[in-house]
Amino acid sequence: MTILPAIDLKDGKAVRLSKGLMESAKIYSNEPWQVAKKFEELGSEWVHLVDLNGAFAGKPENLEQIKKIRENCNLKLELGGGIRDEETIKMYLDLGIDRLILGSIAVKNAQFVKNMAAKYPIVVGIDAIDGMVAVEGWAETSNMKATDLAREFAACGVQAIICTDVGRDGMMTGVNIEFTKEIQEASGLETIASGGLKDMSDINGLIDANIDGTIVGKAFYEGTLDLEIAFRVANAK
Repeated sequence: MTILPAIDLKDGKAVRLSKGLMESAKIYSNEPWQVAKKFEELGSEWVHLVDLNGAFAGKPENLEQIKKIRENCNLKLELGGGIRDEETIKMYLDLGIDRLILGSIAVKNAQFVKNMAAKYPIVVGIDAIDGMVAVEGWAETSNMKATDLAREFAACGVQAIICTDVGRDGMMTGVNIEFTKEIQEASGLETIASGGLKDMSDINGLIDANIDGTIVGKAFYEGTLDLEIAFRVANAK
């Protein structure tokens, strides 16, 4: 199982939110690239980046910090938040981002995502509140079921699906394995769990459920998960 530690960018700083609420932001570092470097030292292969300002603005808002992260580490980087057109995708790929996450646009224009996935390394982000897809930085809930959206991208070249249970995100109440499994089964794609991960019991539960990957956020920043141990266990299974 792949563990992807996360850096959420807000106003140029590394933060974590609770339930996706911008006003809940807790700052963990004024130099996000140093956090990425730390993940590299701990043995990570990937870093999951989110431009939080971009998610709300619909365009890149933390470009300088993203460039610094790319310049200062050798990790694979996936990035989401505010990517709404092909020009932005190409710009980020030219910067050296390895794959891009399309979220809100996947609900509003599934065909665009399919077209992009045929040409570029694309991951679909499905964020859900009570099983229904949330969009625009989780500020709105659509009338589409998360599993229906996952099914939409079953065979179009999308590399993976990241599914987030918004109600658990940043709360460290335990990852929603059942929801993640439903998305995995609906899409048949590599599926990455996000939201609520607290400690090694979650890591072991995800491995036992044959989930492909998980995003680690607040559990690292608050010290409830030892990433070195988690990488070791995930790589051994």
